[in-house]
This record gives sequence, structure tokens and C-alpha cells, in this order.
Amino acid sequence: MAASAIPGCCEPAPSTGPTGYELARLLHSMRVGCEVIAPSLIPKALGDRVKTDKRDCRRLARLHRAGELVAIRIPSIEEEAVRDLCRARGDIVQDRTRARHRLSKFLLRHGRPWRGGNAWTLTHERWLLAQRFDNLALAATYAHYRAVLDARDAQLLAIEADLAAWHAIPPFAAAVHRLAAYRGSTRPGALTLASEVGDWRRFGRAAAFAGFCGLVPSEYSSGASTRRGHITKTGSAHLRAQLVESASRLPVPPRRRARAARTPAGLGPSGGGPGLGGPAAAVRPLPAPGRPQGFQERGRHRGRPPSSLGSCGRSCWRPDMTRPAGTLLGARCPVAARRAGTPPLQDRSP
Repeated sequence: MAASAIPGCCEPAPSTGPTGYELARLLHSMRVGCEVIAPSLIPKALGDRVKTDKRDCRRLARLHRAGELVAIRIPSIEEEAVRDLCRARGDIVQDRTRARHRLSKFLLRHGRPWRGGNAWTLTHERWLLAQRFDNLALAATYAHYRAVLDARDAQLLAIEADLAAWHAIPPFAAAVHRLAAYRGSTRPGALTLASEVGDWRRFGRAAAFAGFCGLVPSEYSSGASTRRGHITKTGSAHLRAQLVESASRLPVPPRRRARAARTPAGLGPSGGGPGLGGPAAAVRPLPAPGRPQGFQERGRHRGRPPSSLGSCGRSCWRPDMTRPAGTLLGARCPVAARRAGTPPLQDRSP
């Protein structure tokens, strides 16, 4: 393990920590080879319960010689700085959420719950401004809670303004431009993903990226027995939280359809239909908020005989069903026949 710059010198391999990246950059500036090792991936014997600096150095040296240590990527100074700024925004969002909860629970304890719909909207803000307390202590408490919440909102706006300057600056501009095109991903969220991941080329498959984020299930299998548990939650919690938040903002889950079902016969890339060389496929509009109309009266017509819509737009019987008594097989819709001026259906029942 001799370093190329200094022959005969052992190559250091410190584990990650609050000073791991700075130490690695310092050693690189001194032309000393250095690798930063992930502590969670260092093999450790279950029976080894004696920890000293001397034993740790020997164990790391043996594992490094055997190739059992996993080196991680060292981010640049700009990437680490923007990542810290994105994490500071996440901390402010959490502080604002706690301030909102304190204010709402304070009002709830004193018999003033909000019943006007969604909270923290303009209507809810006007309701908060209209709250008054006769007791001086309660009025002072309410004012302090309001001041803390206003301060958190101002801090969030200020830090988002600082982050907006990095949306179009390399090395984040290309990644932010691509990630912001996905549904549920905003520019601040895309910048958070880009700063947390860094180099996307490290992951050749989606499974590798999911394992890096800690979104894969844990497993304890042996022989024919397979046991899977909750997700591992390894890696960056900020990256995992941003991915979950972006996924939760999707209004409608994507649906996979067969190509033959969505492409008419005879149309395709060369026939003028959707595809390469033809016009783009129409984008399906998002549904309006609320419950879909088709599910509001489910089961209302249960038990009635099956029917189909006739040419008049009303429910009519079909010839393949059990025809009613006195009707002609294959007769037209009575309403459509009356509108067309043809004789109405005659009853031939005995």
C-alpha cells in the first residue's frame, strides 16, 4: 500500500466523519494518497468488543490490504457547500412545522380549533389574525408563537432566494434542468437531489441507486427461508426524504398500458401516429380535485338488467339480450325512431 507520491509511506484511509473530507483534501494537497472509508461498511467481528486506537489501526490496515474496505466519493468544496445550504433549508422547514404545531395546539387547548378547511392557507391566515385574547398572559403567548412562525417563514424565503442562484450554475445546472422536468420535482428539490448524489454515473442500475438511498427492504434469508423487513434507511436521510416528498406530490400514479391499446391500427412511427417521426401523443389531463364522478354513486343501479346506450343517448336494450315481450328482434331505439319520423314500435304480445 505504498503511496505513489511518497515511496514507503503507508496510504491513510480515515473513516468518514465531521472532519473526514477536510483531512482528505489536506492530504491530497500534500500529494499524499488518501481514501475515505464508509464506517457502516467496515467489517467487524461480533465477538470483538475491545476497541482501542491501536487495534483499529491494525484492523483497518489488514482490511485495506485485503481489499475489504469500500471507499466513498469525496465531494468538491462547491458540492459540499450547496449540500449544506440545502440541508439548512430542510432544517428550517422542520422548524417551521414545529412552530405551526405549537400554535395550532395552543389554540386547540383554549377551545379555538380551525374548521374552515385546509390549514395554513390565506383563509386560515386571516382567521389567525382575527384571534384575540382577553387574558394578558394568553395574548402574550399567542404573540410569541406568531412571531416565531413569522420568523421561520422569513428565514425560509431568504434561504430559498439564496438557493435560486445555484439552479443555473455548474455543476448543478444540467442535473437540476433534467430533474425539474419530472412530475413532483421542483427546482429546490432537484437541487437537493443533485447536491446529495453528486456524480450520477456511479450507479449503473436503479437497484444500486435504491440501495444507496436506503429504499430497499432488509432481508434475513437462509436456505429455503426468505424473510424481508422494512427498508434499510441507510445513506443520507435528506436524500431519502426528498425522494419520498417528490413521490408523494404525484397527483396520479403512472399507469403502464400496452402499446397496441393506445396506438390505433395502421398508425405508428411511420403512419403519422404518436412515436418517432410523428406528432407527439396527447397528454392526458389531470383530474380535478375531489372524488371522481364515476365513483360517487357506485351500486345505485345494482340489480337492474344490463343495458347499453342507444342512438338517442338513453339506456336501451340490445338484441343479444333477453328481449322484452312484444318487441321486434333487432328493432331500433324507440326514441330515435320517433325523432326520425319512422313508425313507432308495435306491441305484438298476444
